[in-house]
Amino acid sequence: MAASPARERSASAGLLSIGQVLARLTPEFPDLTSSKLRFLEVQGIVTPSRTESGYRKFSAADIERLRLGLTLQRDHYLPLSVIREQLDEAEAGGEATALVPPSITPAPRRYRRDELLAAAGAGPQLLNDAISTGVITAQETYPEATVKLLRGLVALDRHGIEPRHLRSLRQGAEREVALIESAMSALLRRPDAASRAKASELGPELASRIDEVRSLFVKDALSRVLS
Repeated sequence: MAASPARERSASAGLLSIGQVLARLTPEFPDLTSSKLRFLEVQGIVTPSRTESGYRKFSAADIERLRLGLTLQRDHYLPLSVIREQLDEAEAGGEATALVPPSITPAPRRYRRDELLAAAGAGPQLLNDAISTGVITAQETYPEATVKLLRGLVALDRHGIEPRHLRSLRQGAEREVALIESAMSALLRRPDAASRAKASELGPELASRIDEVRSLFVKDALSRVLS
């Protein structure tokens, strides 16, 4: 049964629609659009509530989180994944309205080889194989992303899928980045800050779309194998 209008008005009292959010924030962030708001939701920058009819509703805390996230992106050119982590950490510590500028925040954690192996639950030989096949690049210390990657390799290795089998995936990722770079070439040639900020937003969005298409290709091929 559809929700009654009175019931939905009561549930969303004090909350803002996408249009109202844009009216509040576009004077400060002129490039903000409804599609960008939805993209920021997909990226975890904000998680609005929904009415029973599916309409997004934003609280005062959502607005502040959006303002902080957009400021970090505009002024410091941070990737959305880093912005999300900083916002989550600030909220967990009760400091969402007083984020320290990224220029003076502690650097993201780096892992020595032994710490990397321990965090990922991997054996030394698996890491050696991943490095020798180019799936992981050897470094003095490794970022959090490498921990996640190595964990994935551990899970695949249990099923007989070794790093050498994944070399083509790494090569494919490089080709995808080249494709995204080509699509953003006009923006990347511009030296102004607005273009750089737009490129930092568009790049992850294009990568997400490519991920979706690749996932559909894999599911289609898998369905033929299993049929």
